[in-house]
Amino acid sequence: MSDFTFELSAEEKKYLKNLAYLSIKSELEGLDPEFPEPVSTKMEEHLGAFVCLKINDRLRGCIGNIFGDRPLWETITRMAREAAFGDPRFQVLQRRELDLLELEISILGPLERVSDIDQIEPGKHGLLVRKGAHSGLLLPQVAVDHGWDRKTFLAETCRKASLPPFCHEDPQTRIFRFQAVVF
Repeated sequence: MSDFTFELSAEEKKYLKNLAYLSIKSELEGLDPEFPEPVSTKMEEHLGAFVCLKINDRLRGCIGNIFGDRPLWETITRMAREAAFGDPRFQVLQRRELDLLELEISILGPLERVSDIDQIEPGKHGLLVRKGAHSGLLLPQVAVDHGWDRKTFLAETCRKASLPPFCHEDPQTRIFRFQAVVF
């Protein structure tokens, strides 16, 4: 797997975070959002992305799209609204929480099937585990945030998929890794 080298300038990162914030704010206010024009052609690329919301360093919502099926700027606006109002793990975001939000955006590189778990580097790779109708995904930063080694990262990704923690040992389970640009 070649390294995912998608790079964003400070201006592009600021633009995407602003879009996410405006998307959430307009939904809270019941207004049609007026988004600024994309700052570069990179905003038109079709890449997967996640938007995670935190308040006081605690997760408040995190939703993403693994595959880039529309322009990046549009994916960010949609995922921001979903993280705020559609993450089933949390109650819908309230207006009073808006100014407390910390936004973290992850732009995903392509998925690569893993044939040997030694190919997984916690902190560098995110994981997607699939078996039958079950799937679970953890972003690369999750392993770092929790201090997980490879086996723990795999076990927790299996659990996220509602599968046993050793599901990666089952030949019916498919494991994919990916890299991400996180800001």
